[in-house]
Amino acid sequence: MSRAEGRVRSPCVSVCALDENDVCVGCQRTGDEILHWTSMTDDQRREVLKKVAVREQRVAL
Repeated sequence: MSRAEGRVRSPCVSVCALDENDVCVGCQRTGDEILHWTSMTDDQRREVLKKVAVREQRVAL
């Protein structure tokens, strides 16, 4: 397995638009999280994905 294959994948769904809170309406990442995703470690990416899950729950309410 190559190094790239083992990485935590981006939650991007190709619906790219930031709302008034700087959160993408497609993947629920902030602008900063999107900007720095490629330089994050897998542990950092997992932390972002936890935050994304919380944001998705708020949107679903």
